[in-house]
Amino acid sequence: MFDTKTYKTILILADGTVYYGWSFKPQTNTTGEVVFNTGMTGYQEIMTDPSYAGQIITFTYPEIGNTGINLEDNESRKPFIKGIISKNLCLHSSNWRSTQSLGTYLKNNDIAHIYGIDTRALTKHLRKSGTMNGCISTEINKTSEILEQLQKHQNIEGIDIVKDVISQMTTEKQAIKAYTPNYINQSYNIVENKLNILIIDFGVKYNIIRSLQTLSTNINISVLPANTDLNSILSMKPDGILLSNGPGDPSAVSYAIETVKDLIKQHIPIFGICMGHQILSLALGFDTFKLKFGHRGLNHPVGYKQSINMSSQNHGFAVSKKNKVNQDIIIHETNYNDQTLASVVHRYNPYLAVQYHPEASPGPHDSIDLFKHFINIVVVAQKYPQLKNLQI
Repeated sequence: MFDTKTYKTILILADGTVYYGWSFKPQTNTTGEVVFNTGMTGYQEIMTDPSYAGQIITFTYPEIGNTGINLEDNESRKPFIKGIISKNLCLHSSNWRSTQSLGTYLKNNDIAHIYGIDTRALTKHLRKSGTMNGCISTEINKTSEILEQLQKHQNIEGIDIVKDVISQMTTEKQAIKAYTPNYINQSYNIVENKLNILIIDFGVKYNIIRSLQTLSTNINISVLPANTDLNSILSMKPDGILLSNGPGDPSAVSYAIETVKDLIKQHIPIFGICMGHQILSLALGFDTFKLKFGHRGLNHPVGYKQSINMSSQNHGFAVSKKNKVNQDIIIHETNYNDQTLASVVHRYNPYLAVQYHPEASPGPHDSIDLFKHFINIVVVAQKYPQLKNLQI
């Protein structure tokens, strides 16, 4: 039985702002970068997304926990978040797939939390001042000491967080058993021959793997850790390579950038998602920068000219538009909220990348067909290998 006894808790931000609330944990003292997500649904997927590693998530929707926690919607093997912030936590879930309450899940996974604060006021403060480090603590009488330690806490820039979330073992993925929404096409007849797709893991979400698996039974998927060297990748004879999402500063993952620089010389089709988009862009000569408060939500418009899609996003860094590198690279889509770069495509080689989540878990599924597009490219490259060495 979940103990519903509550304890006075504080949230302190690095600029000295203090919020008072409650927690079900008797002892808490957790520090991380405080960010906000504007989505109304999907708190389980958000909490288990490795891209949030090292962060404390503010949920702007006023109540979470209504549908509990189930066994199918996790996006990784465990949560890597530092904590969550909510206006209210619902402890009595009601959903046909629910196996436990959110409160039980927080307790079982030792996740720091605070509720009862005005999360929308906090979000407005973060929008104005920018994301910053914060601390959730039950030591409510030690605010000055906590603030002093908090201001010494290292910022996320320049830190390789990817190494903290990836598995160090190469794994061959069979079908991940999960509830499959009806927006995913169950068959894809264009894949006649077996395709060998490698996912370079920077913190891959399970739904990226599901989205590929459900296209065809002829797609074999292997997941390799981000620090896998070039020769090991090529030894697996990939027909296509997907660079996954992941947490933190992409420029700090220098070993992967160097590997991708070598991979693009091989003319193997490459598809980058979120962190993968940033890694590929850095390898192609772009720069990245930290956003003031990041893009985290389910309703971000992206598009090109008269075309627009709604997208799910989760990133604190973006690729700079200032240096267009060369005429071989097309800056294809733009984020219409702030005009940041949303996707890049190579004119002549089979490389594309997007700064959003086509697997959208949670979120809109406007861009789910990008996985089909990637597989189409891989099929063509497999059928006409001479195109890989085509010089234009």
